[in-house]
Amino acid sequence: MSNPLKNKPGLDGAKIRAWLLENIVTLIFLVFVLVGFVLADGMPMAFFFGDLSLRIFRNAFLVLSLIIPVVAGLGLNFGIVVGAMAGQMAIILVRYYNFEGLSGLLLAALIALPLASLFGYLTGLLYNRTKGQEMIASLIVGFFANGIYQFILLFAVGGIIPVSTDNQLILANGVGVRSAVDLGTLKNSLDRILTISFPITLILLGLGLAGYAVFRFLRQRKSQAMDRSQYITLGLTLVGGVGIMAAGVISTVTMTVLSLVSPTPVVTGLLIALLCAFTYFISRTKMGQDFRSVGQSQHIAEISGINVNRTRIIATIMSTVLASWGHIIYMQNMGTLATYDTHRQIGLFSVAALLVGGATTSKATIKQALIGTLLFNAMFIMSPEIGKALFSSTLLGEYFRTFMVYGVIGVALGLYVWKSLKKSALKVEDDDAPKVDSPQA
Repeated sequence: MSNPLKNKPGLDGAKIRAWLLENIVTLIFLVFVLVGFVLADGMPMAFFFGDLSLRIFRNAFLVLSLIIPVVAGLGLNFGIVVGAMAGQMAIILVRYYNFEGLSGLLLAALIALPLASLFGYLTGLLYNRTKGQEMIASLIVGFFANGIYQFILLFAVGGIIPVSTDNQLILANGVGVRSAVDLGTLKNSLDRILTISFPITLILLGLGLAGYAVFRFLRQRKSQAMDRSQYITLGLTLVGGVGIMAAGVISTVTMTVLSLVSPTPVVTGLLIALLCAFTYFISRTKMGQDFRSVGQSQHIAEISGINVNRTRIIATIMSTVLASWGHIIYMQNMGTLATYDTHRQIGLFSVAALLVGGATTSKATIKQALIGTLLFNAMFIMSPEIGKALFSSTLLGEYFRTFMVYGVIGVALGLYVWKSLKKSALKVEDDDAPKVDSPQA
């Protein structure tokens, strides 16, 4: 009787090369951050972790809003900038009528819901007219919507739509919205509801990672579906979770530099966790199955009785609404709204962060979104320090940020196309190979 453990696939050279190729973008950013620590001598750890924590809670919701369109076969939805505009218009309305605090922020989220749903529906109709070119269409729709947005806020407000000229949001001539809007008590109205210290956050994060590793190990071991690479991955996750938890405990007891990091916003973190849970559970519903079916093959999905166009529109609406709420979270954290600029790079930066986590135009997961958000924002923090260390100029680090954003999108899309062509070539070779008839008994 053969030993079943011997039949489990191991880690051969081909698998290692395939894994490196699949995660090359993530590894590049990881190495970049590590090199940054070496070069940026004297960077305060409290500053790095504090700024990184702030950026993660500010941007994670937006990056997670990109997952559903990828699953549904729409690719990387640069069109979430339309959702960001809906969120900004909602914030401007709330500030115009002087709603304050958490109630004002919740009202902005409520106003953004129908706006983003309408924008998402119209965008979904466009995607159905441009099947196979959705990513290009999403870029164009962002530019087009930005023109309409600026026309409304620069000329229609006050010129067509009557407004009070005494309002602080309106320009002195009575036409148009100011380029910078102070959010007043809306600032941090969500973040400051409940906070915990950074070391406690590390302990909870470590417990979560360790618990996840143990849960996956027990679940997959029971189904006997684990190979050696999965054992290694879960082992590293468990070790990492224990290490993070230990760092939090040590910092709590000895009051190390980590205890100086700014507190963690609990409610914002819970909203991000709820979005992760929503994305996970919706993938296991009938709608989630429809998303996956349409994403894998629209023809087969249509034959199976799925309304492909309707499913794609629903995915676009969900992404646009989530992006509008994510942008509201982003703005309340920033505290100031740059009326005509804040939304413009949202789609580009969010897509880049998702790709950094290892996602592609056809596959994206919660884990990839969170890892990408972490590494991408770590790069943002380290870039000026690396520029200063190598070239004695912080400004070059700022330019390097932009280079990395566009570069990671280009590299990720190039690798995806190359792998797709390689798979197609292998399939053609297999189809053209001579068929050998089996001997008759």
